[in-house]
Parts: sequence; structure tokens; C-alpha cells
Amino acid sequence: MGDDAITDRPLDDDDGEPKRPTMHDVAARAGVALSTVSRALGDHPDVSAAMRRRVRRAAAELGYEPNFLAQSLRRGTTNTVGFVIRDISNPFFAAIANGAESELRQHGFVMLLVNSNGDPDLEATHIDVLRRRRVDGLIANLVSEDHPATLKAIRQLAPPLVLIDRDLPGIAASALLCDHYTGVREAVEDLLDRGHERIALVTGHRHVRPVRERVRGLTDAMAARRVPVDERLVVLGSFTSEFARHNVLELLDGPDAPTAFLTGGLQVTLGCLLAFAERDLRPGLDIGLVALDEIEMLDVFRPTISVVARYPQQMGAQAAQLFLERHAGGPTRTVVLPTRYRAGSSSALPVHPVAPAAHR
Repeated sequence: MGDDAITDRPLDDDDGEPKRPTMHDVAARAGVALSTVSRALGDHPDVSAAMRRRVRRAAAELGYEPNFLAQSLRRGTTNTVGFVIRDISNPFFAAIANGAESELRQHGFVMLLVNSNGDPDLEATHIDVLRRRRVDGLIANLVSEDHPATLKAIRQLAPPLVLIDRDLPGIAASALLCDHYTGVREAVEDLLDRGHERIALVTGHRHVRPVRERVRGLTDAMAARRVPVDERLVVLGSFTSEFARHNVLELLDGPDAPTAFLTGGLQVTLGCLLAFAERDLRPGLDIGLVALDEIEMLDVFRPTISVVARYPQQMGAQAAQLFLERHAGGPTRTVVLPTRYRAGSSSALPVHPVAPAAHR
């Protein structure tokens, strides 16, 4: 039996199980020193093209796979990017993640995605795990901007850090922001032009930037027209559909129901539509509606749904570009993407206004 036949046999541990080939095995197969294997597989400039081919051929014949983690630690980079997202089941956030992953992949980076499920404690844990995995940086759409454990975990990270629609004063980070204020203000101005005065806003908590900007857009538009804002119609607290459904029903069943709703977030819009269905109300005919964020599902509604649109795929790609700039040694930078109000039939003043609860 020749030497080649012996070498081609699977390498066995003492218990007979196949053993993964090592760099020592590659060196023996190629007939070179261990250091030569290391340099050849690491594309060291001192290794000739012929020697590199010889070593790689031996590695391929043995099925040898380099230890990626060890190589990464030697290089000081892992070519991985952590991505923290609030709710991956939300199609809007899934599109952001897809846009970021596509851009990062084109530049040789792998994205490690973690889902916080709206839980800031879980989010802080995820960030710590990503740090221990030595990611090269973090892109984050945080649940909260003021959660102590999250802020502590972020401060322990090495840069770069890119925030998606979040504001963390005192922390060096690039940021991808959306101009919620302008889109919401345009939407409210259009509702006022159509005769609405009791306009409700239902959305998440003030501890994230989009909510604060949406509230500011609403109040400034109302103030400019000298229309008083009823604080009872500004309902903040959660981005969940159940929160929205419960609170929309309460407003609809109140003594002076809104004539129009602004819904901040896709799950909030879903909850609002569920509440409308329970009260047999049709957007654009019985009640006004503007969705702050859109998905293709809304296009099937008739009458058509008004939206303040932002573009999640573009948001993800832009956030990835900000990471790549910082990873290459560039400065922190903030990019603000526009939102666009697109009026549909649901902005109309109701043909059949909501009747007072006592008369329904």
C-alpha cells in the first residue's frame, strides 16, 4: 500500500471517530513547514503563488477548514456586525434588516441579528453577547433610549456604533434618522384642511425619538391652525396591536370620539383596524385614518389608506454604509432620510361620523 493511500484515510481519534484535519496535517501533506501553511492560507505576501497553490491543494484534499475565530483574533477583526432589532416579526423591521445585510454582504461582512421582542432587558443581554463574540461593530434599533442596562452595555462596546432612528446624547455614534416631524405635520395639515379637528395619535412610548417627533409634528400643525390639542387623544405607551386596539376602542366609545386617527407603527395600525372592524367602521367613510409607516398589505384597502411613508430597505442600506465608513476610520455622521405623506381616501371627513356611544 502506497503512502498516498495511507494519507487519504480519514484521521481517527482514539475512539475511532473521524478527526478534523489540522494545520500540521496540511503541512505534512504539502511537505512544508507549519509556518509556511499559516502564511500561505493567510495570503502573506512573502509566499509565492506556486507555494500558495501547493498548500491550498493539500488543504482541499484533506478537507481542512481554517479556524476562522483564531484568524480573526490575529487580524483584530471578525468581519461580523451585530444588528439589534426590536421586532423581527414586523415586516417593516425585517425589510430594514434585509437592506443592511445585503449592503454588508457586498463588502465581505456577515451580519449577526438578534431580536429584542420589545424587551429592553433582553436587548441589553444581546448587546453583551455580541460584544463577547468580538463583533466589529453594532447597528441598533433600540427598544429604549434611556434603559440603564442597555446604555451600560453600549458604553462597553468598541466603535463603530450606528443607531437607527434613535438618539443617545453623550455616546459617540453615527445615526440614521427619519424626518417623522415633516411627514406627520403634512398629514395633520391635510386632515385639518378636510375638516377634521379631533385628531387622535396612538403610538409607542416617548422614550424613543420617532414618537417624540410624531407628537411634535401633530402639536405644531394644530397650533399653527389655532386648533386646540386634546391631550386625551394623544395616546402613548406601546407599539403592540393589542395596546392600540384597546385604546382605540376606548376613544371610539367615549363621549366625544375622534374623527381621525394617526397610527404610529405597523402593529399599531393593525390594532386600530381591528378596533374599527369591531365597531363596523370603514376608514374614509365612517372614520379618518393615516398610517405612520406602510406595508404592501395596506394597498388592498378600499377606500385607499393614507400613509406617512419611509423606506425600510433604504434605511437598512444607509445604516450599513454608515458602519462601513466608521469601520474604515471615518468620523461619526448623521444622515436624515425624508418621510413622505401620501394622501388616500381615508383622510376624508367621515360621511357617516361615529355616533356617540350612548346612541349606538
